[in-house]
Amino acid sequence: MFRKIATGLLAVAATGAVALSMPAAASATTADGHSWGPVYAKHHLAKAQGWIGVEWDEHQTSNTVHLRGRLHDLDQRTYGQGGKCAYVRFQAAGFDHEWDAVHARKFCGYPGSKKLRFDVDDVAAVRVKVCQIHPHQQWVSKCGQWEYLYAAESE
Repeated sequence: MFRKIATGLLAVAATGAVALSMPAAASATTADGHSWGPVYAKHHLAKAQGWIGVEWDEHQTSNTVHLRGRLHDLDQRTYGQGGKCAYVRFQAAGFDHEWDAVHARKFCGYPGSKKLRFDVDDVAAVRVKVCQIHPHQQWVSKCGQWEYLYAAESE
C-alpha cells in the first residue's frame, strides 16, 4: 500500500512540475493543442518534434491525446563509420499514474525524416525520449532525457 501511495505521489510531483513548464495553449475541451520539441538524442544526432492536442469528453472524465510529428535522422556517418538511425519512444501515464509504452518509431535515412502519428485514450501525462539505434539490431543508445509533453493537472 505504501509503495502505491509513494508511486502516486512521485507521479503527481513529476506531472505537477511539468505544469509549470506547459504552454497556456493546451486546451481542456478541444484538440487545439500546442507544438512540442525539438527533442534530441545525445550529441544531437537524432531529433523529434511536432504537435500534441487533447480532446476531453463532455463530462471531463475521459480524453484522447492526438500526437503528430516527425522523427529526423541527423547522423551523417555511414554505418561502417558507426552511424546509427533515429529512434523515438513515447510513454503515457493513465489516471492511475502508471507509465506504459504507447508508441515507438525507428528511422534510418540521413538527412530525411519520418512522420509520427498516433492517438491514445485516457491519459494523464505523455513523455518522449529520442535515442539512436543500430540499423540492423534492436538495442538503443545515446538517448536524451525524457521530455514531458502533456500533463492533465496543468489544464
